Amino acid sequence: MKKFEVNGHEPSFLPQGEWKLVWADEFDGTELDRSKWDFRLNFWGKPFDAYTDQGIVLDGKSHIELHRTERNGCYVSPQLQTGSNSFDVPKSGTDNPWGQDEIWPLGILEEPKFVHRYGYYECRCKFQKDPETMWSAFWTQSPTIGARFEPEWCGIESDIMECFHVGKATTGNIMGGYGKQFREEGRVSYDLNDTEDGWHYFGMNWQPEGYTFYCDGKEVSRADKHVSHVPQFILLTTEVQGYRKSVPNIISGDFVDDAFIVDFVRVFDKVR
Repeated sequence: MKKFEVNGHEPSFLPQGEWKLVWADEFDGTELDRSKWDFRLNFWGKPFDAYTDQGIVLDGKSHIELHRTERNGCYVSPQLQTGSNSFDVPKSGTDNPWGQDEIWPLGILEEPKFVHRYGYYECRCKFQKDPETMWSAFWTQSPTIGARFEPEWCGIESDIMECFHVGKATTGNIMGGYGKQFREEGRVSYDLNDTEDGWHYFGMNWQPEGYTFYCDGKEVSRADKHVSHVPQFILLTTEVQGYRKSVPNIISGDFVDDAFIVDFVRVFDKVR
């Protein structure tokens, strides 16, 4: 890996070759840059109790904190994204849930803040204290995922980092949408080594021939099946345990704060 200096901020570490920075958020200032990020508040096309547009803190030191917070006696947490897809389009009560048929119907999507095809995607982050009850992830998703039978031409989910357990991370791809018939998964979990300051680097080199995933400058996984050839958007997300059943954790006793902290998100293109 080679160091890429960013003035006034921590450096990036990139695969060998020449790269140019094409998009970044260094999280300077004290407010979320809404020209770059939206909140995901729907799940399977419905407003979702476990998601919130609260709990975002910029500390004035170029870090963003995604905190779990409380609403109506339940834990909730924020999800940030630079685009949207059928997850985010509210559906009528008579429609089938997205993902339960062979392909998804497409609704009207908002103009994305940022979508991109290929390149190196990187973040520097600190994990939440208790990943067993609050999960975190850095990933990309296609606006048209699951809309046709060829994942290569409607896009996939690429999980650059997911943290569900103490000392472990998961990386890899989900292909074919989220329906029962065509979903495929190619992901691996690996042990995380401690760092002196608690910060970790995660990256994905997405090229036409495949994906290479990195943690702290070391390759952890490769994938070359159903490579997406369409632009995808970026997500920084947190989830409270139980969200998949639409029942966020009920707070018993005192509220316990926790946060996923991110130093930066950057996207680079190869100079060809």
